[in-house]
Amino acid sequence: MHAQSGHRPAAALKGLLVATAAALGILAATAGTAPAADPPASNPAASNQVGAGDALMGRARELFKPLPATLPAIRNNAVTREKIDLGKMLFFDPRLSASGIFSCNSCHNLGLGGVDGLETSVGHGWQKGPRNAPTVLNAVLNVAQFWDGRAEDLKAQAKGPIQAGVEMNSTPDRVMAVLNSIPAYKAKFADAFPNEKDPVTFDNVAMAIEAFEATLTTPAAPFDQYLEGKADALTDGQKAGLELFIDKGCAGCHNGVNVGGHDYFPFGVVTRPGAEILPPGDKGRFAVTKTADDEYVFRAPTLRNVTLTAPYFHSGKVWDLRQAVAVMGSSQLGATLSDQEIDKITAFLTTLTGQQPRVEYPLLPASTPATPQPVFK
Repeated sequence: MHAQSGHRPAAALKGLLVATAAALGILAATAGTAPAADPPASNPAASNQVGAGDALMGRARELFKPLPATLPAIRNNAVTREKIDLGKMLFFDPRLSASGIFSCNSCHNLGLGGVDGLETSVGHGWQKGPRNAPTVLNAVLNVAQFWDGRAEDLKAQAKGPIQAGVEMNSTPDRVMAVLNSIPAYKAKFADAFPNEKDPVTFDNVAMAIEAFEATLTTPAAPFDQYLEGKADALTDGQKAGLELFIDKGCAGCHNGVNVGGHDYFPFGVVTRPGAEILPPGDKGRFAVTKTADDEYVFRAPTLRNVTLTAPYFHSGKVWDLRQAVAVMGSSQLGATLSDQEIDKITAFLTTLTGQQPRVEYPLLPASTPATPQPVFK
């Protein structure tokens, strides 16, 4: 998937969502909406279940797609087993940071839903970062990376935290010095990039990490099973929440295969949240495009595994999923959701938790006397 150049203006988006919610019908396609999922024609049981009168399943299939069980294709990066294995080692290796303390897994903990469970991440010198760490799970399916979409893919994203002073505080030259000082790493790079004379490069570090992260998908969630025709994969209460999710307008931004992550939207389409949730100094995508219409515009996050990824929003200020649903109702849809409606939508969101990737912690090669020593300043 490729980064998109713009987003639906706030006024137009507000009109679309409010009008659609009032009509209580299937949402019209918005910018960036993923193609409709085709019913699995090869599954007679699924066809019988749909034919039995599950109209909601048909509506859902027009807006969402099941997460594929196969590895997604990556643009300009042929994925191989050797590249994945190398990328896994690099993902967990804290020596890519100047202090030797922080790895990719520090902020995207694979045992915690691909996040760190903090309001904003802690990095070099115990500094707090400016934004909440998005989940790395299924991130390969996002239109772009980071809350403001400044990285077009996972290759570009991988380079950012390594060099950010508030995160890993390293440099490409230092990373190369570390890796070249360790013979086992040089051999791994040669295996992963066999046609290159000098395979240990910063670009190849990013490509290997991207290849590994592309494997971090979470298929077979109850909602995926429902979309594939298993009508009883959702309870009646969860189906009621799905119906509200569609009818209230939530699916206007959170649709497609990743239930979000495909486009950019203003935070506060109808009513902008207060500073306790939306810090006024962080204007989101405006920092990337310098376009006035992009002030307080952010990439809609994927809602897959959302029950595992608190706290919520780019500010990380909301810890309760029910509260996050209420904030979205008022800010994005102009709707004051009842407690019962919030409970039902939250119940639906629990069906988006898929099979978590089981990753064996890699044994990392030992440093040598030539390996740069940690730096803490």
